[in-house]
Amino acid sequence: MGPGEIEAYFTRIDGSYLFARWGRPIVPVVFGVADESLPAIKGGIEAVVVLAGHKMAELDTDTGANLMMFCCRDWEELLEVPNLDRLVPDLFGLVARLVAAGANQYRSFRFDPDGAIRAAFVFLRMDAHLAAASAEALVLTQAAQVILLWSDRAFAGSSPLARIGEAVVLRPEIAAVIRAGYDPVLPAVARDPSHALRLAARLANLGQAF
Repeated sequence: MGPGEIEAYFTRIDGSYLFARWGRPIVPVVFGVADESLPAIKGGIEAVVVLAGHKMAELDTDTGANLMMFCCRDWEELLEVPNLDRLVPDLFGLVARLVAAGANQYRSFRFDPDGAIRAAFVFLRMDAHLAAASAEALVLTQAAQVILLWSDRAFAGSSPLARIGEAVVLRPEIAAVIRAGYDPVLPAVARDPSHALRLAARLANLGQAF
């Protein structure tokens, strides 16, 4: 993957370049799923965190959990979640927009003062398309999309996943970008497109692993 391709993954619709990674350990919590699905979901999140070389923890000192995943059948169900409106600004407006758009997923981020990711919220409306996916594929997709602050159009035309036989895995180039993005030499936040050149250099070093 060349610098131009990497740059596109972090270039937003308005043309600005913005890269960010987590600046604190990730503490996940999942709402709205059956208990038997929790090990697969948490295992998928942990797999992506380990790939990145990042850390998980049992508690975030500010919010308890900082990666929250909500699964629902209808967007209006979010309005019934206690105190969610304190975590998500204009929750009523967001739900109205999601309903109007016919969306089945939405992700929102919060940031520390330096711009590193502080928290992420994942909302999934389990329509026929999402319900048909395995728990492993669903959580791997979402974990990959919150481990870095990708462009708002990064995966609009393609999934970050690939299928190898019966197994579902991250596409090798996406896994490589995630690993490179957490190189401790690189900044946690970057707004200059030249950052893509530094990522590309690290991908070249990782090439033999993929």
